[in-house]
Amino acid sequence: MAKTNARTLGRLRRQKRVRKKVLGTDSRPRLAVFRSNSHIYAQAIDDGDVVNSSVTLASASSLEGPIRTNDAEQNKRQVAESVGKLIAERCKGKGINQVVFDRNGFVYHGRVQALADGAREAGLKF
Repeated sequence: MAKTNARTLGRLRRQKRVRKKVLGTDSRPRLAVFRSNSHIYAQAIDDGDVVNSSVTLASASSLEGPIRTNDAEQNKRQVAESVGKLIAERCKGKGINQVVFDRNGFVYHGRVQALADGAREAGLKF
């Protein structure tokens, strides 16, 4: 069960509203972002035609080895940008050049924006 504070409920409302319109396909998957206080995660998801049949095609997070070793000398925005570059490289390795960005109810600012900018720099198109 989700927390019941107003901030979390507001984010979940925004998430539901956006997810009605944003769907990923195999040619243009949904790039979903989750931001916690300490880490950031990104997944390229093919939602398919059937409800609840989402398949993760690629993923990256700030918990992974190459990013985590450099984490001590970087701030959170720089870590988010490197996660964006990593997810873009993994998507391009699977033949995915274009995605639909799903900010998951988070404000497009700070670390979420840095992840998107890093993915764009690495050649992923939104």
